[in-house]
Amino acid sequence: MSTDPKPAASARRARRYRRRLRSRIILSFVLLGFGLTALFAFLTQEARNRVENDLVEDVMNRNIDEFARRFYSDPTRSPDLPLQQMIGRVVKRERFEMLKVEQPDWYELPDGIHNLGGEDEDGERFSYKLAVRKTPDEWFFLAYDMTQAARGEAQFQRAILGSVLLVSMLSLLVGWWAASRVMSPVSELARRLQDSGSSARPEALAAHFPDDEVGQLAGALDDYAARLTEVVQRDREFNADVSHELRTPLAVIRGAAELLLARPDLDAKTEARLLRIQRAEQQCTDLISALLLLSRAERGHGATDVGRVAEQLLDAHRTQVGNKPLELRLEGEDGMVVDAPEAAVSVALGNLVGNAVKYTNAGEVIVRLLPGAVEVIDSGPGLSAEDAARLFERGYRGTHAEHSQGGGIGLSIVRRLCALYGWSVRVVPGERQGVVATLSFSQESPAGA
Repeated sequence: MSTDPKPAASARRARRYRRRLRSRIILSFVLLGFGLTALFAFLTQEARNRVENDLVEDVMNRNIDEFARRFYSDPTRSPDLPLQQMIGRVVKRERFEMLKVEQPDWYELPDGIHNLGGEDEDGERFSYKLAVRKTPDEWFFLAYDMTQAARGEAQFQRAILGSVLLVSMLSLLVGWWAASRVMSPVSELARRLQDSGSSARPEALAAHFPDDEVGQLAGALDDYAARLTEVVQRDREFNADVSHELRTPLAVIRGAAELLLARPDLDAKTEARLLRIQRAEQQCTDLISALLLLSRAERGHGATDVGRVAEQLLDAHRTQVGNKPLELRLEGEDGMVVDAPEAAVSVALGNLVGNAVKYTNAGEVIVRLLPGAVEVIDSGPGLSAEDAARLFERGYRGTHAEHSQGGGIGLSIVRRLCALYGWSVRVVPGERQGVVATLSFSQESPAGA
């Protein structure tokens, strides 16, 4: 379980979110420009088609009526049409069946104006409107050539489409410019906020921005930073005061224990009790030092022999085993030195050893020294799935902790120490029984962590 912070990844995520917001602004401009232009183009095309169609049909209705009137005024000659692009035809009763052969698409058409088309001899598409007036004795047809109008409509559609694309490109440019202007103060605020995080007293941000939305946000961040700095300062002062006040009585206890141990007339039982007091005082001192490092988030340095710390921890727990048939032993080669204070190593490893001793009623607890890591192996009741998932939560006590003392914060402290020093810790069930806890002092987590 490695808990190293990732500031570089956080910065990359922040930049990606800013780019995403800028992209949303640009996309909004493009969609707005494209949508409005496309809607205007569609409405313009529809209005043009409707007006043109109404005008042409009105002209054809008037001309076919005029065409019929002229025919009836003098049936011996072909009537002249006022528009040259119109072609008229009169079919008399005796030729109705012939029309079915010559123009089958005209034969079934009812009265009105119809849209027709086809291909000429050269394979070119053509279209026309056909006005139809049918009487019992004559059928009147008036054709209006719409080929040029259709070509003009196609050109108009291409022009409209080009306008939509042009306006969309302009919207993209305007959106890019507007997004840059909008995001510039936000990016500046983020940069100043990031730079101010490196100092104990963050720099005021609101003074660098006008009294607008970004300025109000900067002012709110200044207020939040001031309150947060005050809380952190109080927390540090409290930790320092508690550490100092606790060290004084512990020093008194240590001195009194050393003086009593120096007496030559001590019996074995009293000496064992004094040694236990001395070890408890050392454990308290180490725990206070480790908690003070955690509260300050400061990495202490030192050259700590892990094997020696492990041996001291086992010696301390051997006196607390009591009547339990439990064997504690150390395996592996000595010589592993860690760049950390002895208090930090003792607290981290001591919690693992203490849990193993506490939950193992019989059998053995083995502390095995490995290259860059320490394993604590016990023969206790094992580890449930719920315990494995929640073991490092603060205040969580395992399923086998009903009658044991403790607040469930030991492994939480181990996890925080690992996060501070870049170590890793994992607790998994043993191959046959018990639990295997591994504390790795290298930057890479062990397999399965």
